[in-house]
Amino acid sequence: MAADSTAMSTQLLVDALGRDAQLEMIEAPSSGAAVLQLAKRERPQVVVLSAKVGESNAGGFELVRELRALSPSPRVIVLLDTSDRTAVIEAFRAGAQGVFCRTEPFRLLSKCIQCVHAGQVWASSSQLQFVLEALAKPTLANFTRNGESLLSAREMDVVRCVAEGLSNREIAQRLTLTEHTIKNYLFRIFDKLGVSSRVEVVLYALGNSAPHPAAAPVAPVANGNARPVAVPAKSGAISVPIRKTAT
Repeated sequence: MAADSTAMSTQLLVDALGRDAQLEMIEAPSSGAAVLQLAKRERPQVVVLSAKVGESNAGGFELVRELRALSPSPRVIVLLDTSDRTAVIEAFRAGAQGVFCRTEPFRLLSKCIQCVHAGQVWASSSQLQFVLEALAKPTLANFTRNGESLLSAREMDVVRCVAEGLSNREIAQRLTLTEHTIKNYLFRIFDKLGVSSRVEVVLYALGNSAPHPAAAPVAPVANGNARPVAVPAKSGAISVPIRKTAT
């Protein structure tokens, strides 16, 4: 099944892929709700989905999560306009088994679909590097709700420092603020995120808290002759009830 950002581009994509005798294509509407409804009815094995399909600001990434939650769950390939680092990581976090950039030769898309159908994950060497770098260091969750940012830019700076394990004094020095100001920021962050401690802020920031879906396991990655690489899955949610304090 394929769904691009517009009805015309979806039709062109389906027609082009349909020339491959090994593929049986289903044309999907360019609406997130319609894609989900069609996937429930047709139960496709692989869904090729534009990152721009979907009603929210998260677009196709949120739709990937919803598709992966179906039973049976289809494998999903996300179409990207450019091989942007954030988009690649977000696609795999959402549960995609492959990302395909429109700058790549179209003939490779059929091969991508076949590899993903066979249980592999499709990514170029540079895209794989993005994923490995993201696994090697903490990456903050997307602090949005209903398409709106929960935290200000300065509050996000404070959260990044907390995730690095810095004390209030160290954060104040880095951001050129007073410790009192840092404490005020922390209390506002606690209230906005609905948490009560620095530890819970860190868990929320790393995507382990209940408000954000757990990251999907990233399976072996293959592209052309690249050797598959196993990437460990992220751990599940952790609940840490701790007294509210900004110190």
